[in-house]
Order: sequence, then C-alpha cells, then structure tokens
Amino acid sequence: MFVDEVSISVKSGDGGNGLVAFRREKFMPRGGPAGGDGGKGGDVFLLADGRLTTLIDFRYKHKYKAGNGVNGGNSDMTGAGADDLTLKVPLGTQVFDADTGDLIVDLAVDGEQFLIAKAGRGGRGNARFATPTRQTPRFAENGEPGEEKHLRLELKSLADVGLLGFPNVGKSTLVAQVSAARPKIADYPFTTLVPNLGVVRVDDERSFVMADIPGIIEGAHSGAGLGDRFLKHVERTRLLVHILDVSGFTDRDPLSDLDIINGELSKYSPKLAELPQVIVLNKIDIPGARETAEAMVGQLEERGFTVFVISGATGEGVRPLIYHLADQLDRIREAQPIPVETDDVVRIKSVRSDLKDFEVEMVGEHDFKVTGKALERSVAMTDLANEESARRLHRKMDGLGVYRALKELGAQSGDNVRIGKAMFDYSSDDEVE
Repeated sequence: MFVDEVSISVKSGDGGNGLVAFRREKFMPRGGPAGGDGGKGGDVFLLADGRLTTLIDFRYKHKYKAGNGVNGGNSDMTGAGADDLTLKVPLGTQVFDADTGDLIVDLAVDGEQFLIAKAGRGGRGNARFATPTRQTPRFAENGEPGEEKHLRLELKSLADVGLLGFPNVGKSTLVAQVSAARPKIADYPFTTLVPNLGVVRVDDERSFVMADIPGIIEGAHSGAGLGDRFLKHVERTRLLVHILDVSGFTDRDPLSDLDIINGELSKYSPKLAELPQVIVLNKIDIPGARETAEAMVGQLEERGFTVFVISGATGEGVRPLIYHLADQLDRIREAQPIPVETDDVVRIKSVRSDLKDFEVEMVGEHDFKVTGKALERSVAMTDLANEESARRLHRKMDGLGVYRALKELGAQSGDNVRIGKAMFDYSSDDEVE
C-alpha cells in the first residue's frame, strides 16, 4: 500500500531525577552529600532510508516515545541513560510541524539523520550542589522533561524522470518495459492510483529512477480526477517525459492533451513548467498510429521539443529513448543538484535559550501565565515538594525579575501564576525589595 502523508507524535525521553543521599560509611558520621545524577533520556531521530518507498509503517501507529533516564543512586552513582529512538522514513520525506505548518526538515539524502526531539538531561543529585558555605544540601533536581512534537510527514517521491500524460496513454506500460517494476495495467481510466517507481538500467555504469505519476488531467490543480495529490511527486524530478497517445482510440487530440497538462503544471507550480520535457508519441503498434505520429513530429519539434516515436507494448523505439534520457540526466546532474526545497527549512538547535527570555501575560482576572523555554525547564526540574529546592527556585525567579513583571502587570496576592505545568500562588512578599 502506498501512503504518502501521515500525522504522528514523537516524544523524547525524560531525564532521570537526581537523588538526595548522604554517606553512611562506618567511621564517617558526617560523610557529606552523595546523591548521584539522573541519566539522560533517549533522543528521537529521523533517518532517511533509500530502501523505503512509502510511509505505511506510520499508518497504524501514531505515537512514538523514547525511554526515560534512570534516577541517580547512592554513592554518587549516575543513573543509566536511555537508548535513542530512530524512525526510518523514505527519501523525499518532508517533516512539518503539525501545529504551525512550518517545514522542519526535508530528508532527501540516503542515510541523513535528523534530531527531531531532544532528550531531557538528567537532574543533578545533591552532591553537585555542595559548596563551602552549603556543605549538606538537602535537595536535588528532577530530570528535564523530553520534547514532544506533533508532526506531519509528507512524501514527495525522488525520481530522476517523471512520466506525464492523460490516463491510459501507456505510462505504466513503459515503466514495466524498461524496469523490473510491475504496475497494474488495464484499459480503463485511473488504473494507476499511486506513483510507480522503477529503476532503469541503462548499462553497467548508468541507471536512473523513473516514476509514473498518475491522475493528472484537466483541472487536477484544483481537485479534478485524482486532484493535486500526486502533482507534488512531480516536483522532485529532474526531467519530464510527456507521453501522448497517437492510437486514435481515445478520440482526443494529442497536441491539445499536451497543452492541457502543461497548463496544469504551470497552475500548480511555475517551477514545474520550467523543467525540461521530452515528448513521446506512444502506441505506434496500432494500425494507422505510425502515420499520425510521423505527421506530428515536425509540429512538436517546431515548438522546441525533442520527440521520440515508440511502442511501449512491443519495445520499438524504447532503447533510443532510454539512452537519450540517460545522456540528458548526466548533463543535468552536472549543472544542478536534485531540486530539494530547503529555503524555509528550520533546523532544531541544541543551544539552550537564555534563561532571561520570558514573557508574562494576563490570561484571566486573577490568572497569569509566564512563558519561556529555559524558565519552564528550570521549574520542571525543581522538586517543589522540597522546601530547600523551592527556595532556590524562588531566588532564581526573583533575580530574573519574574515577580517584578507580575507586579507591573497588576498581579495581587492570591492570584494564580502558571509556569509550564506548575501552578503558583502569587504573593506581594515574593519580590525582594
């Protein structure tokens, strides 16, 4: 089954909690703090795999979660880190943020790996907070929560040559003739419901991928036929082969069909209309078709097209076409890389946000919300049930100016303040005057 668009959720692992512990060895009555750090959670990666051709693996399972880190132990023992989670996707997979619609990454290189959800780091044990003036800290950090992302994966097939043409012009027949692919072939419209990819072996040193792009008819850009669902697969090709049926059985004008489909390409994306095209007049094995094709060659060449006359069913004229396509691809590859959309790609950064970057907003008459990635992380890693740990967070928030900002916005004692998943009661005594 061909699946080219899915929605999934991924979550990296939470870091393990740091431990509050003290040495209890014999003859060491005041051995000091010995709580170890928590282990790091598992990252979530996306890996482009050239052996995959569909997103079907994500059709029935939509949630993926990496493991959490292990909590810290006694005697300064650090908890074990969790294994990373790697999800394999086909080449040509574009990854979008499902909440904002932004393109995150375009995986177009075999073996390319991308960190899509960064794991939470382990919390520090109390041994890490010992200082000359605070020799017995009785608090530790919680593990950092992992990142959670809602994603939309969209596959745009990576093919060197894309076959265009109205239904039943012989696209699938040509793919079957020149490659090991075995697409469904029948004499009715929309036999092909998914793009069929085949590897064309030219000689011992050269090969290329050919894709049969289905469902493109008049009005496809606005939803007619199979709609614009498969037009996106044309965008990744380097060279277009436009197949016209000259058998006369369809009562259609081949030249008119050519103009209609090229018009659909232009309406969908002006870039598609600029791709180089080769015209193939197919089905010359049908009586009278050869004469029709020969009469059309001159007209098409006058319009600047390179034209081949073939029979996909018998193989006549196919080899010269394949060699020409291979030569054209060689020249195109030298001139330009594969057309991958990267202008708007947003890469995940591993650099932490400045802790001072936060915003305060009033969301209700007595409700306030403080947002800021680093501040929210700091709150999440604080054990609020531990008095000493909570006081440490209070001093940090005061130093950052969180309480001053709340006061300036009109917060009064007893108002609710939310930071991440934590809820606080604001007090006018919180700010240190």
